[in-house]
Amino acid sequence: MKVAVVILAGGAGTRIGGDKPARLLGGRTLLAHMMTHARRWSDTVAVSLREPGQVRVPADIPVICDVDGAGPLAGVQAAGQFALSKGKGAVLTVPCDTPFVPGDLLARLSGALDRQAALASSNGRLHPACGLWRSEAFTATSHGVTGSDQSLRTFAEWIGYRAVAWNTAPFDPFLNINRPDDLAEAERRWQTL
Repeated sequence: MKVAVVILAGGAGTRIGGDKPARLLGGRTLLAHMMTHARRWSDTVAVSLREPGQVRVPADIPVICDVDGAGPLAGVQAAGQFALSKGKGAVLTVPCDTPFVPGDLLARLSGALDRQAALASSNGRLHPACGLWRSEAFTATSHGVTGSDQSLRTFAEWIGYRAVAWNTAPFDPFLNINRPDDLAEAERRWQTL
């Protein structure tokens, strides 16, 4: 199955002081780290932002904007529409703030894609932003999530998903950098690699 990869980078990053994709880890931006992963997985890569120009993106990478600026679900829906427009059977979404995602993410999620989505999990916790989504899940006119719960988990439950667990030793590969102390922890981990 041909796959597009979309890096979710549209969050405001208020807990870390803004401009999260441009934060440095090991001398490179968080977005640059995810671009390295994404380009290994596919030659069809895009970055999802809440608005054009929110962050500097390499000139050869398309920028797609959130469907309605409603957070990660909007980013995943925009990613799904991007994959459909490129004729891809699925889209792998990864947030820009998880620089230690495992290299086998796409392979393992692809192997488990017997439903509309396969989502990463670790330590008993689901990471729906790190997911492989069948493009056909985005062809419906309504995404089935209504009311105040516009979460990725609710959308995944509505379309049907399988969780794929990763080992967390020596550390959780899905560390999510939301606060300055998370970035400091990531920098400590980076120094040990």
